[in-house]
Amino acid sequence: MKKEKAYAAAGVNVDLGNRLKRRIPALVKQTHRPEVLGKIGGFGGLFRAKFPGMREPVLVASIDGVGTKLKIAFALDQHDTVGADLVNHCVNDIAVVGARPLFFLDYIGCEKLEPRVFDQLLRGFSRACREARCALIGGETAQMPGMYRQGEYDLAGCIVGVVDRSKIIDGRGIRSGDVILGLASNGLHTNGYSLARKILFEKMKLDPKRIGQELLRVHKNYQPLLAKIPSGMIKGLAHITGGGLIDNVPRVLPKNCDAVIDTKSWRVPRIFRVLQENGKVDPAEMYQVFNMGIGMVAIVSERDAKRAMSFLSADGRTRRGEKAKQIGRIERGSGKIRLCF
Repeated sequence: MKKEKAYAAAGVNVDLGNRLKRRIPALVKQTHRPEVLGKIGGFGGLFRAKFPGMREPVLVASIDGVGTKLKIAFALDQHDTVGADLVNHCVNDIAVVGARPLFFLDYIGCEKLEPRVFDQLLRGFSRACREARCALIGGETAQMPGMYRQGEYDLAGCIVGVVDRSKIIDGRGIRSGDVILGLASNGLHTNGYSLARKILFEKMKLDPKRIGQELLRVHKNYQPLLAKIPSGMIKGLAHITGGGLIDNVPRVLPKNCDAVIDTKSWRVPRIFRVLQENGKVDPAEMYQVFNMGIGMVAIVSERDAKRAMSFLSADGRTRRGEKAKQIGRIERGSGKIRLCF
C-alpha cells in the first residue's frame, strides 16, 4: 500500500497540481499571438515588445479581482463566468486610457484544488482572452489549506496593454458643454455583491439558484467597441466599477468641470430596482455602490455626440434598448458629479 505524501496529508497535493497543469497548454495556446515567446510553464511569461505603427508606445498595467461575486459561483457551482469576468474587468480598466490589451496573468488561491473547478476557471480565462485578443501568458495556483473555506477560492488578474502616447485618453480636453454618453451594463458586473447578497439572501430569503444566473451575467468587455471610434473623438472614459457613477466619473474630470447626470435618461434594469426597494437603500448610495445599468461612460464634444453614438451602437451583439445614450453634460464646476433624479 502506497504511503500518502506528508505534504498531501497536510492539504497540499503537489502531484494533483502537476497533473492539472498538464491541461493548461491547450487552453492557453489558443490565446497566444506571434509576440508570445518561450514555452508554457516557465518562471515568467515572455512577450516580444514590438509595436509597428506606434511612434511612442506606452505600456499600461492594471490588476483586479472579482470580489464577493465568487460567493454566487460557489453557491451555483458554476465557475467559468467569473473567470471571464476577471479578464473583461481588467481589459476595461486599461481601455479607458485608450490601450489595447497585450497579455494577461491570473492568480488562483484555493483551499484545495478541484479539477473540475480549475478546468472551468481556465476555460473562462481562455475564452475571454481570445475574445479580447489578449494573450494568457502565465499564472499562479496556490493551495493553502486553512486560509480558505472548504470549496472556496479567490481570483486576481494582472493585465498589460499598450497605447501610443499621442493617443492616450486622459480627460484633459474635457470642456463645459461636452456631452456624456452611457454604455449599457450587463447587470451588476463585478461590484456591489456584498450589499446585493445581504439584501437578496439575508433579507429577502431568496434561493441563490432562483436568481443566480442573473447575478452571474458576465462583465461586458467594451474595448472592441471603443476601438472603433476615430482617434481623438473621445475626450474621457470612465469604467463604472466599485464606486459607481459617483466615484468613477470624477476620476477623468478636469478640476474646473462637473459632470451633470440625468438619471431618468436611461431605464435602470430591474435587478437594481429590486435591490433599492427591498434594501431601502438611499438613491444616491445606489449610484455609488452599483453601476445602475451604465457600465462605461464616454465624454465627447457636442458636435461629435451623434457620430460617437452611432459607433458605440454598432456592436452586432447589442440588443434593442442597449444602445449608447446621452445621459448628461459637462458644466463648469469643481471636478464633481451631480446627479439629477
